[in-house]
Amino acid sequence: MSEGELVLIQRSLNGDLEAWGEIVSRYKNAAFGVAMAILRNRADAEDVVQDAFIRAYERLDRYDLSRKFSTWLFAVTANVAKNALRRRRRDPMPKAIWAEDPAHTVWREDVEAAVREAVWGLPEAYRAPLVLRYWHELPLEEIAETLGLRLGTVKTRLHRARALVRAELAERGVIHDAV
Repeated sequence: MSEGELVLIQRSLNGDLEAWGEIVSRYKNAAFGVAMAILRNRADAEDVVQDAFIRAYERLDRYDLSRKFSTWLFAVTANVAKNALRRRRRDPMPKAIWAEDPAHTVWREDVEAAVREAVWGLPEAYRAPLVLRYWHELPLEEIAETLGLRLGTVKTRLHRARALVRAELAERGVIHDAV
């Protein structure tokens, strides 16, 4: 943890809302990514991130300063997202959640859209570790801690998720070989 981050956490513990605002500013995009990986719905993910930051602030006195703050915050976010997912299990999932980037070529847009659809079509158990690893570049140990899994389980789920995405892309004709 950086010294500046520790100062912000200490100030937040003392009730300094500006310090907490700086923490929110630093981590809101990554926390949103965690929520999106689990929920696959932009509006729900935004709600979850707000709830997660509120919960984290309320429980900041329970945070162990010897641990990495981002891991703790992402675990809080993942728990809030999983609770939200349990509450809405009976509702159908949205089909499309990402707007296409107009700056890319048509071919690149098609490939990116196919990869996104394949990833978002994965079961949550495979999707969450894959998104945390490849879109948010979290180390395996942090993914395991964030999701409350063993390191070996994370590795297995990542391997299976990659295989499922490859197979889906090959079936769609996006790639030619699903090896």
